[in-house]
Amino acid sequence: MSWLLALLDAARGLEMGLSDAADIVLVALLLYALLILLRGTRAMQALWGIVILGGLYLAASSFRLLTLQQVLESLLVFLPFAVIVVFQQEIRRMLAAFGSTGWLRFGAGPSEGSVMLNELALAVQALASKRTGALIAVERRDSLTAWAETGIQLDARFSYDLLLNIFVPGTPLHDGAVIIRGDTLLAASCFLPLTTRHELSSELGTRHRAAVGLSEETDALVIVVSEETGTISLAVEEQLLRPLDETTLRHALAEHLYLQRPRSGEAP
Repeated sequence: MSWLLALLDAARGLEMGLSDAADIVLVALLLYALLILLRGTRAMQALWGIVILGGLYLAASSFRLLTLQQVLESLLVFLPFAVIVVFQQEIRRMLAAFGSTGWLRFGAGPSEGSVMLNELALAVQALASKRTGALIAVERRDSLTAWAETGIQLDARFSYDLLLNIFVPGTPLHDGAVIIRGDTLLAASCFLPLTTRHELSSELGTRHRAAVGLSEETDALVIVVSEETGTISLAVEEQLLRPLDETTLRHALAEHLYLQRPRSGEAP
């Protein structure tokens, strides 16, 4: 009978071990998802600041630096409220991303999206040849739902003709950005965040600053067609690649959407 009790005790211990392992894995997945959502945003920089303050507090406690410890304690008490106030937009976008499935998607294979990429590159070249200003954001892993909500919801299948018609000057939707998710034209006339970087050329207008601004906060690919010069630019990972033509734009889109190779640097 004693062996049976020992077996039951071992089983309970095993069950507890599996429960602990599942708990650790779930917490790790949650933290990983949060880091993915925060990647490239100002909130990520704030997170590093919090980590540094926490490390200083632990160091002050370990070495009994009482004055520094009290100062850091005062800061850490009010820090959560400050984070909520300062980064309320980032928190809202993060929650919106959690509510969508964008962060779970891994880009489609080249064969599935090559037709859409060809039509997109052709449409951009057509807009550039007519010097029709355009701003087009292509979603990757980071959800663009929060920015799509600022415009007019379309949820239409992407096509060359539809994109050209949206940017016809004088039409209701030509101002603002178009957002593309997969092969769906999600929304038009959307507002994008403007970058505050001062090193950008003064020749670049609001569309270019909006493109770089979105690339600073997400991993989206943002295409810009200049209304003044017809130059095609691509904002990706906080960089602005320009000038591009139909071929170089198609290759850059395919590289960043499908192949995920390291960035080769700004185009000449």
